[in-house]
Amino acid sequence: MATPQVIAPSRAPSGSPAAGVQHVNVRHISGFTVIGNHLVQHAQLSLTAIGLAAHIQSLPTGARIGIKLLAARFPESEARIAAALKELEAAGYLHRNRLRLPDGRVVTRTTSYNHPTATATATEPAPTTPAPAAPAAPRRQPPPRIPVATRHRAAAQLLAGLRRHAPQLTLSAQDISGLAPLVTVWLDRDVHPAAVQHALTSDLPTPLRNPAGFLRNRLTASLPPPLPDATAPATGAAPLQDCDGCDRVFRAPEPGHCRDCREADTYRAAWGA
Repeated sequence: MATPQVIAPSRAPSGSPAAGVQHVNVRHISGFTVIGNHLVQHAQLSLTAIGLAAHIQSLPTGARIGIKLLAARFPESEARIAAALKELEAAGYLHRNRLRLPDGRVVTRTTSYNHPTATATATEPAPTTPAPAAPAAPRRQPPPRIPVATRHRAAAQLLAGLRRHAPQLTLSAQDISGLAPLVTVWLDRDVHPAAVQHALTSDLPTPLRNPAGFLRNRLTASLPPPLPDATAPATGAAPLQDCDGCDRVFRAPEPGHCRDCREADTYRAAWGA
């Protein structure tokens, strides 16, 4: 008696790919968020950063997204979440700035952008700090801040012009597109373009084999802290700050990291953790 044979189809049904992902979709009519492919297929962002951006964009206005809250919600560590937030900020999907409330507390306000170009059309909210009762003593003012609408373009132009001052920093259009968000962070912190240019073109290594990688590292490692709040009350105690690393409230004359985060950074730098 002949053994029966099972013969597999010679090819997939018409219209179906032979390999790779296949999609079975239903139409969402409620409870959904539109996420752009420019984010979910981003070539430079980590998968953690992409997932975190999608989560943040799905949240309602006013939702808390502190690092500790996110670490309690997801399995990623506080360090990974903090790094992902910095990735999104550098890529233009997130902006964090500090506000001083009338009671003296300093809080972090986070703005989520569903596309990096949204920063060009966003308007900066008016400061919530009340006007001082008396004029402050004269002080040296920083250079005028570049308007939001032109900051990203200014960053790209600054990068394209670096080769005038250092020919070895000639960048491709793709390199400029990837590095411009990092320069924008410097401009957001009121660093004048001339100062950014000097920071990027001084003390260059010889030979410089990877200009884009070198600039990415310098823009990240040498990022200056935000300017201190000129309207901080002149009291004996330092103002309250939100830690950049863990969102813990601590007292310090200017924003930054709490003592625990500074010690952790020192440990990681020393041991490569």
